[in-house]
Amino acid sequence: MAGVKPSVWTIVVLVGALLGFAFALVSTSDFAAHLDRQVHGIHCSFLPGVGAPDLSGTSGCHVTLMSPYSSVLQGSVWGGIPISLPALSVFGFIAFWAVAVWLMGWERNRRATSLLAAAGGLTFVTSLVMAAISFVTLGAACKLCIGIYVASILVFTGALALFLNSGRAATPRLPPQMGGTSVRAHAEQPAGAPPPSPLPLPILGAAVIFGGAAVLVPVLVYAAAAPDYSGFAGTCGTLDQPNAPDTILITLGSQDADVRAIEVLDPLCPACRGFEERLASTGHDDRLARKVILFPLDSTCNWMVDEAIHPGACAVSEAMLCAGDRAEDVLEWAFDEQEDIREAAAADPNAAKRMIAEEFPDLGRCVGSANARARLNRSLQWAVANELPVLTPQLYVNDVRVCDADTDLGLDYTLGVLLEQAEAGTLRPEGSAPRAEGAGGGTR
Repeated sequence: MAGVKPSVWTIVVLVGALLGFAFALVSTSDFAAHLDRQVHGIHCSFLPGVGAPDLSGTSGCHVTLMSPYSSVLQGSVWGGIPISLPALSVFGFIAFWAVAVWLMGWERNRRATSLLAAAGGLTFVTSLVMAAISFVTLGAACKLCIGIYVASILVFTGALALFLNSGRAATPRLPPQMGGTSVRAHAEQPAGAPPPSPLPLPILGAAVIFGGAAVLVPVLVYAAAAPDYSGFAGTCGTLDQPNAPDTILITLGSQDADVRAIEVLDPLCPACRGFEERLASTGHDDRLARKVILFPLDSTCNWMVDEAIHPGACAVSEAMLCAGDRAEDVLEWAFDEQEDIREAAAADPNAAKRMIAEEFPDLGRCVGSANARARLNRSLQWAVANELPVLTPQLYVNDVRVCDADTDLGLDYTLGVLLEQAEAGTLRPEGSAPRAEGAGGGTR
């Protein structure tokens, strides 16, 4: 079929597939870069790969990539398998098959276009699900993700149009009536149009197998090539003085588990909110008896920071200490309203206290009281006694610190290793300094 121009709908499919491939490639590359357990910038642009990577960690692309929904098999592979990898393969296959459909003269072939429509439908439905998760669950607008969504729409629209047109073109001519040919037949099959080229079933079957292999093989190769980081579990130090007074400990969830966990959190820290979401997604939270030590990154009460990194965090922390058994309710509210609280507190130091009093009227008087301030100060002194880095979130399992690099993408994998060791009684920290990783301090 050399010299035959592709139809408009074939071009739409091909453009969408190439765009989707480019966006998925950049996303996969950003994800895989974190396999060295270091901090990397993340590209977040409507032009895939163009522009400097974002190092602030505030972009929608960072939120989605670090979320529990960015990968699968997280308990078996450090970080899991990025969902952008099979997306990359599917878009690549669609581009290949669109070119084959054009060059082989299958644009009006029902079988060939049905495979294209099925693959396009797969990308479209997947994009709908991921868009709902991104916008509704995560509240994030990821430019790379949006690029993939748009590419999926183009692919599905073009592929569906090709499929529907192939059905109409294949309509047989009506028998001559009164010495003429049906107007409908002429409209659906113009004079001189070549008949659809045949597509033998074996070739269609081979294409389906090839498409499946194009998705499965890269996933298997990625999983096989992923580094084994189980040896890092338990190597980032331990708590020197783990026993904290009950007056500063906040209980999270059930305490029926035998494995103890201490979380060091700032209630207005975006990374802490993401950490809690990821921990819940692993299912490991039910295997831990979790306690929280508050460490607000707010210079209003924390002398270890020079500025109010998270304005209002001191007031919210005091509210949690005042709330007793309802501390978890205050934390959930703070996570939901983080941006509004920080913005209001940055403009007015008393705004956070007013917002707390509006949501929890009985806590209004306690926040700012001498007792609340003293309890929060003891939390900070406990952090000093254990020489904790100025960083949130932190997690200690049976007093053994989870490395900073494992609190994001590697949480499910590393926590699974630590829990197995703790439940078997073999969890032994290999380092003695709690600041073995991030010794210079830092903030999140």
